[in-house]
Amino acid sequence: MDGTLLTNLAILVLAGFVGFAVISKVPKTLHTPLMSGTNAIHGIVLLGGIVVLGRIEDPSVLDQVILVVAIAFGMINVVGGFLVTDRMLGMFKSRSPRESGDEK
Repeated sequence: MDGTLLTNLAILVLAGFVGFAVISKVPKTLHTPLMSGTNAIHGIVLLGGIVVLGRIEDPSVLDQVILVVAIAFGMINVVGGFLVTDRMLGMFKSRSPRESGDEK
């Protein structure tokens, strides 16, 4: 196994542990703003993938497939994140009497 690959895998595993430790300590009141910020970051990652796909010279089929899959997963993450955030924010909206079924 190449030393660089082993180093990169170790960094990935450690980043996963650190990310889990940080996210598990976030109070519930901050989850919605945190998700909104994460969606913005994923939008930037998605844009970066599109730029790389457009600027790479003579990409191999493997490069194209990996970039398209990354862009597709990024898009799913961005759209799903915004839908979940919108639904969470909808829980805090006041309901009119007609919507809540409290009419008499």
